[in-house]
Amino acid sequence: MSVVVVTDSASRLPAELRDTWGIRVVPLHILLDGADLRDGVDPVPDDIHLHEHVTTAAATPDELRAAYRRALADSGGDGVVAVHLSAALSGTLAAAETAAADLGAAVRVVDSKTTAMATGFVTLAAARSAADGADVDTVAAAASAAVGRSHGYIVVHRLDNLRRSGRIGSAAAWLGTALSLKPLLRIDDGKLVLAQRIRTASKSVAAMIDRVSDIVGDRAAALAVHHVANPDGADQVAAALAERLPACEPAIVTDLGPVLALHVGGGALAVCADVPD
Repeated sequence: MSVVVVTDSASRLPAELRDTWGIRVVPLHILLDGADLRDGVDPVPDDIHLHEHVTTAAATPDELRAAYRRALADSGGDGVVAVHLSAALSGTLAAAETAAADLGAAVRVVDSKTTAMATGFVTLAAARSAADGADVDTVAAAASAAVGRSHGYIVVHRLDNLRRSGRIGSAAAWLGTALSLKPLLRIDDGKLVLAQRIRTASKSVAAMIDRVSDIVGDRAAALAVHHVANPDGADQVAAALAERLPACEPAIVTDLGPVLALHVGGGALAVCADVPD
């Protein structure tokens, strides 16, 4: 058998990649009008990000424990490596550590210190190592190494969702008065922080493309572009990256999913990159 890799639904891994690499996904939760909706499992309104009386919730220790136990059995005892979104953005990592502690050293938890496909890229690094027949220590080390290669930027069009989410970190001080801004944000050591104050969405998107292009340079990075109800914008960003970064494969383009959409709001565009050393 081989080590089994588990992640959560915030990683936004496309189904074909999950299937190819045998990655298990534990859903996060959307709490809407008294209903508990599981991300990726239960139907969620496409305009969920427009609802005001809705919240998100982490996967629970019981859910994670059950997923890890199944994965451990399927591994034939070889082990489980669980890669989850940043501990600074969700309680899922803490729940994962609680669940793993009950199952022993064969289950390892890795904080991706990011989210969306930046977490997905860390998960893929673990899955590729597992597919090569590596033991659980080596697979966990592959995931940890990939954490340092990940970069994530996001342009938000609305600040209301960020205010409600409470996940904006050190940028919170200017949210109350910066109604006209279309800020460029980045993931820094697991936290969502202000990268640049910009007045227009087009300039903010251009700045995001510039920053990613500067980081990647002439290296063959893996790229992903995400959006919230903005597929045309995502396609335009992917096309611009393809032109600027010819050494890279075409970017994966997906929506951000309902959990992340609730925190960043409609129109948001994001780029995640796994940049080789």
